[in-house]
Amino acid sequence: MVSNFHLPPVGFGPGSQPDEGEELHYMQLPSGMRTYSAHTPDIDDASAVTPALKTLADIASAAEACAKGGMAAFDLEHLDAANRALIAETMGQGEVAMKIRGIPALRVQESVFAGVWMIAGAGVDRIEVGSVPSASLTRAFEPFRPGMGASHPRPAGVVNAPALAAELFDKSAAYIGGIPHVVNLTLLPHTEQDLLWLDAVLGEGAVTILSRGYGNCRITATATPHVWRVQFFNSMDTLILDTFEVTSMPEVAMGAPEDLEDTAERIREVLEAIR
Repeated sequence: MVSNFHLPPVGFGPGSQPDEGEELHYMQLPSGMRTYSAHTPDIDDASAVTPALKTLADIASAAEACAKGGMAAFDLEHLDAANRALIAETMGQGEVAMKIRGIPALRVQESVFAGVWMIAGAGVDRIEVGSVPSASLTRAFEPFRPGMGASHPRPAGVVNAPALAAELFDKSAAYIGGIPHVVNLTLLPHTEQDLLWLDAVLGEGAVTILSRGYGNCRITATATPHVWRVQFFNSMDTLILDTFEVTSMPEVAMGAPEDLEDTAERIREVLEAIR
């Protein structure tokens, strides 16, 4: 009897390969990633939109300055319809969107220029330049649904959540900045009841963030200071990474200094093309 070691490998030899000329079919790759592409608004008379052009130039200067730290804001309510439309067309829509609950409730959309945020709400129409909008930091952990605390009753099926909650509460109380503390649920044993109990214990804050790239990243502030839930989904909308982060703002939602420097350059290129 011939041992398996001497048998010919499967998938080789006559008849194992497609006929010559037959088209090969490849697995579909992930798609839909947003990338920057320059857009130059079509303007007949640049003199009619001087206020908008000045605002764009000021935003470019602010982006250059904010790359070194800080934040700048530009109120758009004083612009007429034509100037406001030019700002909207130039800004476009980038990868990150935010919902900030409270008074006033705010809708935040990152522009195609990283670190430039369009903010709208009742009586609010402005652009902020910086790593993140100011309200996403100052209002993040205002309770939309208050946390029940570690003494919340534990139903059947809650196994590892109390230990995770103790770790998160401890890191929350001690957080003064610096490197985020990450609890990776994807690598830890837990039950569905564990997750439900943690959700009730930590509560829900005022800020929800969606970052789009290859798939989505959903970031939710809890009602526990400095504690965020960060979930990554692939292009098939399957959860592939589930974490809690103890930090002021998860890095995936923030504009990096080099992004702001690029933003200043790109806005100036658009202005040159318009003028």
